[in-house]
Amino acid sequence: MSRTTFEELLDAGVHFGHLRRKWNPNMAPYIFMERNGIHIIDLYKTMAKIDEAAAALKQIAKSGKRVLFVATKKQAKEIVAEHVKRVNMPYVTERWPGGMLTNFATIRKAVRKMASIDKMMNSPSYNNISKKERLTVTRERAKLEKNLGSIADLNRLPAAVFIVDILKEHIAVAEAKKLNIPTFAIVDTNSDPRQVDFPIPANDDASKSISLIVETMVKAMEEGMVERKLDKDKKAVDDERTEPREDELEIKTKSGAFEELETEEEEEEGITVVRKDFVETKVAKIKGLAEEESDEKPKVPRKRITKPAGGGGRPKK
Repeated sequence: MSRTTFEELLDAGVHFGHLRRKWNPNMAPYIFMERNGIHIIDLYKTMAKIDEAAAALKQIAKSGKRVLFVATKKQAKEIVAEHVKRVNMPYVTERWPGGMLTNFATIRKAVRKMASIDKMMNSPSYNNISKKERLTVTRERAKLEKNLGSIADLNRLPAAVFIVDILKEHIAVAEAKKLNIPTFAIVDTNSDPRQVDFPIPANDDASKSISLIVETMVKAMEEGMVERKLDKDKKAVDDERTEPREDELEIKTKSGAFEELETEEEEEEGITVVRKDFVETKVAKIKGLAEEESDEKPKVPRKRITKPAGGGGRPKK
């Protein structure tokens, strides 16, 4: 079943593209027609691409990985921040900091600096500094919070990047491509869909269109996170079932001890019988051999030669 309907996309104005003179020829497969100098996007292909992107994001969320949302356009800032906060994913709605992905270590240093400022502001020594220094620290903290506050929990590179308007966010697209990070994007008729891995042909200027698509992606990620939680709970229940309880362990150990005793007794009895049989057979064989030797040839007693007492040397001639 499709995640969105044709009527929902039509009402949100997803089908409106850019002017004909601004179009990108690579978007030709997704353009349905031209009306009044404006290209109309084929909504059936948009629905198929939305389902494909939603399925991929669902699997990423199910695996426990993070997806970075990028939308610095004025009409997309608040919409993206509002929807993405529901799934606790990182997002960038202010200026894209250059090298955020390719120079991720430096960005993490800035985030750690923000954390150290918070720690200093909560310490008693903060009240001992001058008013001017406190104002400088507060302003620096506010600047870092504005630019990096939404990615404070991002400890490693994201597993994917979702972008609104790849022309405006071309630096983010280039960095993701350089690091081979999968990219998802809303692509309008003036953009090149070959720049991203999962393009969604749609209107990237209307707030309703952006809201509908982002909400659909967030819902898919919520489904993946719920499935991940259910799998964890199921695994925990299975582990509890396989592990025996303390009383069961005590009963098993007792019964096992009795069984071992019985087996030892049985084994001991078996060993004695075997040893007895073995001894009897060996004695019988020895007796048989002795009888055979006595029948064949009588034994001659050997004479013992003893030296005379006191005869230590040779006799004199």
